[in-house]
Amino acid sequence: MFKGILIEKDDAGYRAAVRDIDDARLPDGDVTVRVSHSTLNYKDALALTGKGPVVRKFPMVPGIDLVGTVESSTHPDHRPGDAVLLNGWGVGEAHWGGLAQKARLNGDWLIPLPSAIAPLQTMAIGTAGYTAMLCVLALEKHGVKPADGEILVTGAAGGVGSVAIAILSRLGYTVVAATGRPQDADYLRQLGAAEVLDRAQFTSPGKPLGKERWAGAVDVVGSHVLANVCATTRYRGVVTACGLAGGMDLPATVAPFILRGVTLAGIDSVMCPRADRLRAWQRLGTDLDMDKLGAIGHEVGLADAIPLASRLLNGEVRGRIVVDVHR
Repeated sequence: MFKGILIEKDDAGYRAAVRDIDDARLPDGDVTVRVSHSTLNYKDALALTGKGPVVRKFPMVPGIDLVGTVESSTHPDHRPGDAVLLNGWGVGEAHWGGLAQKARLNGDWLIPLPSAIAPLQTMAIGTAGYTAMLCVLALEKHGVKPADGEILVTGAAGGVGSVAIAILSRLGYTVVAATGRPQDADYLRQLGAAEVLDRAQFTSPGKPLGKERWAGAVDVVGSHVLANVCATTRYRGVVTACGLAGGMDLPATVAPFILRGVTLAGIDSVMCPRADRLRAWQRLGTDLDMDKLGAIGHEVGLADAIPLASRLLNGEVRGRIVVDVHR
């Protein structure tokens, strides 16, 4: 038996609770992992509260991230005792995830724990930080350099935004943070933001083109925010889009793309190829100041994740939530 959060949906309704789960209920997979830590992401919060159609079958153990040690394996790349981590691949949605003390998984989804990052640190980074690194890699791929100008980060106080600011500032970029939580301004400057803006200036319908400012951007919001960011991006600038906290729509025009040559780069972390995952995590080990993780992440127990889900969806949680599944 092991403890885990189980989401159930039946005639009695939709509910999530910590349960004692028999090993025999673990899903199919060629690697069994003793999980040490998981996280609470936006997608996990939607699953726990039932406020979004995240869970595709029931019962479900949520948790799109996990780190732990291989307990047993028939996969050629993983042996008992190996330290491994996982982000995405539909885990916590269609396959039992990391908010439990054990997980059985497809070994192809796992990557070795990077030598430069401790297990707890990998979850303080989690899918959010790994996604932030994919955004930075995309900016680099499209030739955006620190000397080119300011980089805007929206949803700056959240998990993706926090890590993106920390990475970009360490790499020498001038970072401007946009947030709806002015009380977090000092925190964002501590991470490396040179300026903090009120997100309100991005949330209303804007003009097809605005004054050019951004050499690049990391956007987690979508909707009017993304449209306004594109409209104010400089000639041949690059906007990376990785979230929809403000909505799935994009009420924009083609003007930024055909008149200024702006690139809109989509960032997917769920099905990202293994080679790109390994590169992202290797770069996190060198380009993220691990001392800043103390400010970005805070640790809670397994049962604490459930009430925190609503607070996260309401924008009341700063940075990253690390879940110790043995607390």
